[in-house]
Parts: sequence; C-alpha cells; structure tokens
Amino acid sequence: MLAWGCNDGYRAVMKTDPRTAPGASSTTAREDDQSDNAPDDLTDNFIEEIIEADLRAGKHGGHIVTRFPPEPNGCLHIGHAKAICLNFSLAAKYNGQCNLRFDDTNPTTEDTDFVEAIKEDVHWLGFDWKDKEFFASGYFPKLYDFARTLINTGHAYVDSQSLAEIRENRGNYYKPGIESPYRDRSVAENLDLFTRMRAGEFDEGAHVLRAKIDMQSSDILMRDPLLYRIHKTPHHRTGTEWPIYPMYDFAHGLSDSIERVTHSICTLEFQNNRPLYNWFLETLDVPHKPQQIEFARLNLTSTVLSKRVLQRLVHENHVTGWNDPRMPTLSGLRRRGYTPEAIRAFCDTIGVARRDGRIELALLEHTIREHLNATSPRVMSVLRPLRLVIENYPEGNTDFFTCPVNPEDPAAGTHEVPFSRVLYVERDDFLEDPPKKWFRLTPGREVRLRYACLVTCKEAIKDPNTGEIVELRCEWDPASRGGASPDGRKVRGTIHWVSAAHAFDAEVRLYDRLFAVDNPLAEEHGNDLASVLNPDSLEVLTGCKLAPSLKTTQPGTRLQFERLGYFCADTLDSTPGHPVFNRTIGLRDSWAKIAQKQSKTKQAGRR
Repeated sequence: MLAWGCNDGYRAVMKTDPRTAPGASSTTAREDDQSDNAPDDLTDNFIEEIIEADLRAGKHGGHIVTRFPPEPNGCLHIGHAKAICLNFSLAAKYNGQCNLRFDDTNPTTEDTDFVEAIKEDVHWLGFDWKDKEFFASGYFPKLYDFARTLINTGHAYVDSQSLAEIRENRGNYYKPGIESPYRDRSVAENLDLFTRMRAGEFDEGAHVLRAKIDMQSSDILMRDPLLYRIHKTPHHRTGTEWPIYPMYDFAHGLSDSIERVTHSICTLEFQNNRPLYNWFLETLDVPHKPQQIEFARLNLTSTVLSKRVLQRLVHENHVTGWNDPRMPTLSGLRRRGYTPEAIRAFCDTIGVARRDGRIELALLEHTIREHLNATSPRVMSVLRPLRLVIENYPEGNTDFFTCPVNPEDPAAGTHEVPFSRVLYVERDDFLEDPPKKWFRLTPGREVRLRYACLVTCKEAIKDPNTGEIVELRCEWDPASRGGASPDGRKVRGTIHWVSAAHAFDAEVRLYDRLFAVDNPLAEEHGNDLASVLNPDSLEVLTGCKLAPSLKTTQPGTRLQFERLGYFCADTLDSTPGHPVFNRTIGLRDSWAKIAQKQSKTKQAGRR
C-alpha cells in the first residue's frame, strides 16, 4: 500500500499549483479564514509540531501511535479522507503505526456491511493498517471492568430516572443541574444493579450508569455524563452477549489507552469533550494516557458532509444509495471516477488548521481534473449524435487515422481510429443560423474533423414532419488527410466524430453537483433537502455513439472523451460488451464561470 505524503509523482504532472487553483484562496486553501499569517509551506502543521516536541522530550518511548476510529453506521465520505490521510501520514512520517479501530458501541445503527465498506475505502485510498485492526466491542469486558472500578471508588452510580428526566435535570448554560435522587446510592447497591443490568434483568430505559462528577459544573458535559445504557438489540459482532453498551465518550478514550495510542487526533467538535476524555484517564489511573488533539474538519461548499444528512438522502431516495456517484462518499466518488491520488493530493493541499472554514468544491474538482488530464487516455465519442454524410467520399471505404493516446504523455503512444463515408458528430456542433464567432458547423462553413480531414457543410436535411435537422451533407478535401490545411488556409473550428459503421450504442450518465446552493444546511433552507437539490445533477443519455475500442472497456476504467470531459466505466452497471459510462467531471469549471457571472451581475447592480 502507498504511504501518505508520497505525492511527488503526482505533483510532477500537475500543470497548475493547487494553491492557485479555483477555490484555493489565501484563506480557504488552509481552511482557516483567520490565518493571515499561515506558513507558506503547506506540509507544515501544528500537529506535527506537537509530535516532534514529544519526540524530543522522549515521551511515549519515542514511539508514535495514531488511529482512525470510524463508527460503522454508514459509508466514509471525503471528510473522512482528510482524517484518514492525516492519521496514516503522521504514523508513516514518524515510523509509527496507525490503527484502524471501529467504534462499534451502538448496535442499533451499526452493520457488518459498513465495516467491510470502510476497510475497502481505506485500502482504496492507499493505506494499510496491517494487523492493527481493532473493535471497541473487543474491549467490552475491559470497559465493563473500568465501569465497576468507577463504582467501587465512588465515581459512578446507577440512575433510575428516565432519559427525559436526566436531560431536564442536567440544566443548560444558564441553569445549573439538579442532582439525581439516586446519586447517593451505596457502592454495594450500585454494583448489584449494574451487575443485574449486565445480566439482562431490566428493560431498556429502566436504568443507566452515570459518572459522578459535578452537577454544578459550568461544563455541561461534566454534569454526571452517561457511561452505560441498556440495549436489547443484537450487536453485529457480539450478538446478544451484551445487553448493555458503553457510551462513546466513555469507550473512546479508554480504547485509545488500551491500544497505547499516543496522539488521539479528532475534529474540532470533540474539543469540548476533551476534559471528559482526560477525566476518565486520570480517574481510572490507567497506565497509558493518550493526548487528544483537535483539528478543523473538512467543510466543502455545495456539499453535505453530515452522516445524518447523507443517511437522509439515501433513506428518502434522493439518491440511489451510499455509492451514488453524486454522493461525497468515497464509494460514490470512486464509482464516479475520482482517483485516490487526487484525493490524497487534495487533502495534502488544504492542510490542517485549528479553526473551521470552508473549502471551495472547485478546488477538489480542479485537483481531480488535473490528475485525470495527465493520466487518462483520449477517445472520441459522440453523446448527442447527428448524422454527417461525406458525399464525395467513396461508399464502402474505410480509412484509419492516427491519434495520440494522451498528448500529455508521449510515451503512451498512439492508436488508430476508423473513418468512413457516414459519421456522427455532436448535435451541438451544428447551428443553422449561428451567432458571431461561431467556428463549428453551419451551411457553407469548413471545419476540421479532429485528426482526420477538412469538411465543408453543404446542406442540412430536416425531418419533413418536425423540422428537426437529422442529417448534414458535406464534402471533404482529400488533400487534407490527417487534418492538415493543404494550402495553408486557416480553419478555426475543430470537432470530434465517430464512424457510423464502427461505433456502438451505449448509455452515458452525466453527473453534476448534487446541491444547487453553496450551503445546503443553512437555516434559510430549513430542513427541506429536496428544495436545495440540483435538478440537473443527473442526465441519462441513451443511444450515444461511442468509439469501437470502448466496447470492451473494463469497469472502473477512466478516460477522457475528447472535448466532452472525463468519464469512467461504471463499476456496478457495466456488463461485458456493454459498458455504461459516468461523467466524472467536465473539462472546465463551468460552476466557477456561473459564479463569476453572478458576481459581476451583483457588482453591476450595486453601481
């Protein structure tokens, strides 16, 4: 597996510095709107500074252990990719290890299928945890013993209030908490009740185990937080063995300690949980105490990275599943044609920060576009076909013209493309009454058929019933074989084509951004996901005319359809001899152009 940080090969083929790409402003590129004094070197980050200081001080015996701890209740998304890259890269940089630990403490939401999907995603990104695969459920006996220790030392008690009463009595920022009437139960009574909870004697909601800390604390999380609750739902690994389950805050830090994690790297939403994280470690006097460090999570414009909302998109059938190519999940991005190299490079570019910010989606799109430009073979295919007949080309003849596999990579070589009397061109490449500066096909106009020859449109044939143009009648210049101008005349328009006798029909899916607004979760949109979805996020085209070489394309193959964009053979719906292609991304950032036009319109209005 690849080691994170090894992007030299990728950066060598980047034509544009990602830091100056669309969406990579001086503030957003580091995900920190306040970081005016951010260092120029994007590989520097404050977490590395902490680790290096610990190494100099000889902490943890000079050994670094990080972990990536997903909850298996959904698929990973691009935000998780940032955490994956960060944790595995730090371990690799300092010759340490990164554990993959599944925080599977909630049997009502977790599933073995998600476990396997997460492992596939991490491997796909290029990382390997070797034999360091763990589950919080594997620590259930130890966590249970920890809980009993807290009871024995007077730091935990069984509360028999309802969850609604506990929530009400906890108070808020303006109202102090009220102690539970069960808070002063004896150690013996608490141990007895907790043992019977473990034995499955009680119904769900009858009792919970709480830490005894401080109900008057200004930190609401320290007001006697829950440690265990009763769940009779079978667990995906332990079945019905455990009718009680530890809460995340209790299990997380202690699992880190059990695994001897040195640096527990979390996103900023866990910053408020750090005092509780440390309280468990100190109160239980565990032999190993990890350090929790928080960094800014990834927030992308025009994208939702909330697992709860992604679950809604799936359950409300706004998408076809977690791996829908419009989803920001790694499985969706993979199916759409994104590359792990580009995602790693994107995470490297945005770096880490201490404060939340928003990254323009255009930066991610730019990164994948640059990588695909450098690595994708070129083919000519027509998505909205219009028949073109070359009247002075001999019937039954076939020529072959030479095309580069990838102009960015001369070593990739060339391939031959068949040419015949009847071709297909893009319907959008012809206008009967064109505007000024139209250089494509129109009656009387000469254009270049890419790599082949020059043709002049003589006539457009229309359907007598609908008036729709159904065929173009053209003539070619035999002296222009290969696309050259034989007498040096200037021909400005170049269009792509396929031979009608050799092309095959296929389905092509044009995917675009799922959301039509910059911040889909803004209060102004309420809770109505449907109202902010992009109605043009998917267009399915059938009867597309594809180059014959694509008929045997293997699922997952990435290509550039010349002049149209980057495409990938769908990994689920493609069958032998019948590939289905998904558009990964266009050749240009059309959304940035739209935003620029809107900005200019607003500025003009202010004037």
